[in-house]
Amino acid sequence: MNEITRLHAGSWTSRIREEARRLGFFKMGVARAGALPESSRFDAWLAQGMHGEMDYMRRQSARRRDPSLILDGIRSVVVLAMNYHSGERQAEDALKGKISRYAWGSDYHTLTKRRLECLMDFIRQLEPQARGVCYVDTGPVMEKVWGAQSSLGWIGKNANLISRDQGSWFFIGVILLDLELDYDSGSKDYCGTCTNCISVCPTGAIVAPYVVDARLCISYLTIELRGPIPRDLRSLIGNRIYGCDDCQEVCPWNRFAITTEEAEFWPQAGNVVPELVPLVTLSVEDFNSRFENSPIRRAQRDGFVRNVVVALGNSHKSEAVPALVQAVHDRSPLVRRHAAWALGQIPTSHARTALAEARRMERDPDVIEEIDTALAEGRSSERATD
Repeated sequence: MNEITRLHAGSWTSRIREEARRLGFFKMGVARAGALPESSRFDAWLAQGMHGEMDYMRRQSARRRDPSLILDGIRSVVVLAMNYHSGERQAEDALKGKISRYAWGSDYHTLTKRRLECLMDFIRQLEPQARGVCYVDTGPVMEKVWGAQSSLGWIGKNANLISRDQGSWFFIGVILLDLELDYDSGSKDYCGTCTNCISVCPTGAIVAPYVVDARLCISYLTIELRGPIPRDLRSLIGNRIYGCDDCQEVCPWNRFAITTEEAEFWPQAGNVVPELVPLVTLSVEDFNSRFENSPIRRAQRDGFVRNVVVALGNSHKSEAVPALVQAVHDRSPLVRRHAAWALGQIPTSHARTALAEARRMERDPDVIEEIDTALAEGRSSERATD
């Protein structure tokens, strides 16, 4: 970098940071573009199938390793953090569902992407020839890895990006840029000997420090997975119906979290701990209307109701049975098979009668298998208590 370019880079970087803060990003990091750092860890993760059904991770792997395949002439990766912590707390109630904090408010993609594009417009005011691409976790970019290559933070043992300033309750935006900027040094790892996140994970998804097997992660199971949740994991999900925050809740660095000033990230009515029973009967239209501008739409109606009936089964409460009786006759085989499992978790005569009636009417072989398993397990439990 010659002297004139260096002076430009320093001035531009300082002004871009200032504008980023004005736009609501509490921190900005800048990394020199190049091959993905430690790409061998990403390759090993894919090779072991830990991405589950997220096949886009494999399909996009070349671009994830090499951002120049996305933007020719790329020089810089600008990584930005936007706080979504609302300060609300979730009360424990088996008949109410838990939704991950990031989905309590409006869809973060819309606001964050809009702010990134405003920042890109500002960059073009500095240098009209500048080219850039903006992403909010929808592109083939390893945002957390690049964040850790800058001053933004470090990747914790729970595989989340953690900032010393405000913990990990933040969205990550990225701008791939063809301008030379001043580059940060990579952040130090401040996890130390702490293993809170590993210990608290309900399903043991953090299979080693810094390694999350998505196939075990409740966030994956309740959002990305389109088919049935593995039977041996259902009881571990508890009342979580969209995502899981347990590993972040116990992170000591989140004691530094402050309340976001972005009103769009504040909780919408009924999104913090919604009543489970009314959610069972959501139609596709009801679901799309209720979650019209919410990340929750990603789960789709059948996946979301699947999660709800699993949570009701995990409540083990007889009050859940009437709703599950409706669900075992749902139009979706995915919902019906999980409702059958859920009824099997509630040892009442009403639940057993409903399963037997559903068995007589059911035609889908996968649902029949679930019903038969639930009935057989119920009979085994009765014999064990005789």
